[in-house]
Amino acid sequence: MDPAVERLKTGFEKFKTEVYDQKPDLFEPLKAHQSPKYMVFACADSRVCPSVTLGLEPGEAFTVRNIAAMVPCYCKNKHTGVGSAIEYAVCALKVEFIVVIGHSRCGGIKALLNLKDGADDTFHFVEDWVRIGYPARKKVKDECSEMPFEEQCGVLEKEAVNVSLQNLSTYPFVKEAVANGTLKLVGGHYDFVSGKFDTWAL
Repeated sequence: MDPAVERLKTGFEKFKTEVYDQKPDLFEPLKAHQSPKYMVFACADSRVCPSVTLGLEPGEAFTVRNIAAMVPCYCKNKHTGVGSAIEYAVCALKVEFIVVIGHSRCGGIKALLNLKDGADDTFHFVEDWVRIGYPARKKVKDECSEMPFEEQCGVLEKEAVNVSLQNLSTYPFVKEAVANGTLKLVGGHYDFVSGKFDTWAL
């Protein structure tokens, strides 16, 4: 067997022996249902798994990972994978928090900052996806143009989270739950270079 595939099997065996079999009080109820308190949007970057970095147990967080942890505006005809996840989390699972987490040295954020108006896209999907954060890019370009590129990226990592939080409010069921006080929107940023995690409310 391919060593890379074998790595997955041995990883599961270790998890089953050291975690699954050792925590029946955690895993038995999960066989019947889930009731996570959090919905987490995180980047697909392999360095920033939220379950690992935030110490989340199975059943605690309904998680969506994509390029740069972006949340698009409500649209019934586009990005329905993200929309359906938000709808299920809010309407069926009744999560109490939606947390959007950006991170340091994010390739999606660099791609967003590097966008050139009128230029052809390099990828099939990436540039179109990160354009969700275009309002954040404009703010950083307007307010931080004197900064070096890497520092602009650092600012944009957080501003893009704020755009995603604002976009969440365009979903009618999110807006209603926030108004009713049953849901809170939270921004987060994980800096894996300095080992720091920040959160803020919208």
